[in-house]
Amino acid sequence: MLDAAARLATEHSVRTVTLTDIATEVGMHKSAMLRYFETREDIFLRLAASAWQDWAAEVRDRIGALTTCPTTAQPEWGTTARTIAGILAQSLVTRPLFCDLLAHTLMNLERNVSLDTVRDFKLCAIAEVAAIGDTLDAVTPLDADQARSVVATATSMAGALWQMAAPGTHLRALYETDPELAHSVVEVEPSVTGILTALLTGYASDPA
Repeated sequence: MLDAAARLATEHSVRTVTLTDIATEVGMHKSAMLRYFETREDIFLRLAASAWQDWAAEVRDRIGALTTCPTTAQPEWGTTARTIAGILAQSLVTRPLFCDLLAHTLMNLERNVSLDTVRDFKLCAIAEVAAIGDTLDAVTPLDADQARSVVATATSMAGALWQMAAPGTHLRALYETDPELAHSVVEVEPSVTGILTALLTGYASDPA
């Protein structure tokens, strides 16, 4: 059922997929689905939690493999900052469903499930942010709070910019074909990379 929901959301977006759509995809009645999940939002929160774990595991491996650069005095720090920003941005945009879920989590998904379900999801996401933050803290001049802020900024901006970019939609086609709307074309990866590079270098230059 989770796989079916993921397929449908990847193809059509989280916003448009209903519980009936998911039930039809797996050959069940909607009422039978509710024996396993509270609501459609419960299904997508579970997918979001799994996506957080998968993304964090990849990012930790890739960043952890970088050469440690504990001070801004090292000449390679600028390159390291851009590399880390690029890893975070690229790993997010190659997960379109995760980017979509990131935007919908706060707007919708957490608002139609039990508080226990919200709590479980939040604890999962917080743990993954902390884990990536610890890896960043170990290889950069950033402290723990700054490192976690970088992770939070990466996911927040990826979710928001993904919605603005509207990849694969009629809106995107309109933006790309109408010269007067050219400013509406958003490229998520370079945008997130630039934001995170500035944040990393700014934090590292601030001894506070």
